[in-house]
Amino acid sequence: MSYDLKPMKAPRAAGRMLRMLVAALEGPAGGRLLANKLLSDAGIAALRNKPAGCAPDMRLPVFDHGEPCHPVDAPPADLDGLYATCADLLPHGSYQPETIGEFAAAYRQGSVTPVDVAERALEILADSEAKTPAMRVLIDCKRDDVMKQAQASAARYAAGTPRSVLDGVPVAVKDELDQAPYPTTVGTRFLGTAPAKHDATVVARLRTAGALLIGKANMHEIGLGVTGVNPHHGSARNPYNPHHVTGGSSSGSAAAVAMGLCPLAVGADGGGSVRVPAALCGQVGLKATFGRISEHGAAELCWSVAHIGPIASSVRDCALGYALMAGADARDTCSQMQPSPSFDGIIDHDLTGKRIGIFRPWFEDANSEVVAQCEHGLSLLTRAGATLVDVTLAELEAMRVAHLISIVSEMVAAHAQYYRDHRADYGLDVRLSLALGRQLSAADYVHAQRHRALVYRRFAKVLAEVDVIATPMTGMTAPVLPLDALATGESNLEVTGNIIRFATAANLTGLPAITVPVGYDGGGLPVGLQLIGGAWQEAMLLRLAAVVEAGSARQVPLIHYRYLAAER
Repeated sequence: MSYDLKPMKAPRAAGRMLRMLVAALEGPAGGRLLANKLLSDAGIAALRNKPAGCAPDMRLPVFDHGEPCHPVDAPPADLDGLYATCADLLPHGSYQPETIGEFAAAYRQGSVTPVDVAERALEILADSEAKTPAMRVLIDCKRDDVMKQAQASAARYAAGTPRSVLDGVPVAVKDELDQAPYPTTVGTRFLGTAPAKHDATVVARLRTAGALLIGKANMHEIGLGVTGVNPHHGSARNPYNPHHVTGGSSSGSAAAVAMGLCPLAVGADGGGSVRVPAALCGQVGLKATFGRISEHGAAELCWSVAHIGPIASSVRDCALGYALMAGADARDTCSQMQPSPSFDGIIDHDLTGKRIGIFRPWFEDANSEVVAQCEHGLSLLTRAGATLVDVTLAELEAMRVAHLISIVSEMVAAHAQYYRDHRADYGLDVRLSLALGRQLSAADYVHAQRHRALVYRRFAKVLAEVDVIATPMTGMTAPVLPLDALATGESNLEVTGNIIRFATAANLTGLPAITVPVGYDGGGLPVGLQLIGGAWQEAMLLRLAAVVEAGSARQVPLIHYRYLAAER
């Protein structure tokens, strides 16, 4: 069957033009006709006319493994042991980001304390905000809270009782998750009027492990965008080039890690929002299997495609973040159908017998420099013993549109009251998306879920024959951040389509996926390779990503800070 994924095309709009477009869509006259044209351009009309056959409705991609599942209330017992087994394998002579293990070693040796690191974190934030342009990686950092955490961590080290290898290590949390005592704005200017009283489950698990939670990371407003442009809090800037976007929606999380502010951050991924910014900022990002990581305490935005996940400077640190975040939660029903997270074989880098699925027309539907770097990633896997297998994935266009309908419909439903009371308080790009989403029908949503079931069957069939499916993470490297979008946001379907071309399949199917840095374009902007696996196969993805990491030299970002030493 032929490759049918179509480029997304529509006139770009920002500033005054975007304001006029939004006014027309929200107005009583002409809005419906314009909306129908724009929805048709996005492929909605074509999917409406595409039969789903006898496919069932797949509203939640839940994978029940058929065994009792016990809630996780504490970090894994052998967290330090797990971390010790995963080696840092960045090539010799490559830029080496500071790792969680290095912070822990420095604390245990007494060469630095968590209080020193907390003070340095505050200095880094102040310096990054004083730059032109300001980096805007965090939108809120409470000095007293940070120092209180650091002092408690320092006391634990002094007593010889650190909670884990993560104790005292800086971690940023996307402002989509509750973290006491911060408000949760979800990137808006009107939500989060009061501090959260309780931590989200993921945040609580990190806090229990002793993480130094340094503040709330910037994000694309309500997660409804893939560039990270935010007119309310300022747009996070890409540390590899501050005049380029970070990707979104976990923009601040990825930029904070790339900048060296923290080796680990929390992101959330409804349509690539962990993996896209991780790739564009040259970091590792993991979207686990649907339900693997609890959503309790995260803003309700797009519940059937939403995933919380780690962004880290290395595969090893990503594995630690995943180990802490994963596991059943009594407060999240979808998390209770999973097997216990396993790390068997994660350090085995002999890939003999592993099969890497490649759908060539899809893999090559990207910028030539992106494809070339991702081919390098494939060569690293084959050198380690893996075999490339040509596969076919039919009707990717239906997949794209089914995801679009699913995520936008759910966001419209989640923000129905806010849209009524605060419509003028959203950025214009978000208002445009919500106005268009309100033109979708219940039939559109159900029809999309039926096609979703077909998409899952196709991916499951391929993954029964191969271990992973490999693609570029994005179709392009980070584009320039347009100045006319800073105050309003922008609508640019061509750029959006290029950025998320390979991302949404894993959200729609609920399957796990990871991005790992694999090289750079001619301008020094990072390229990520994506690996998609079967349900609950996160350890396999981390194992393969570590092989790619070991053969991919890293470059230091243009904007970068260190805590422990000026240079290694």
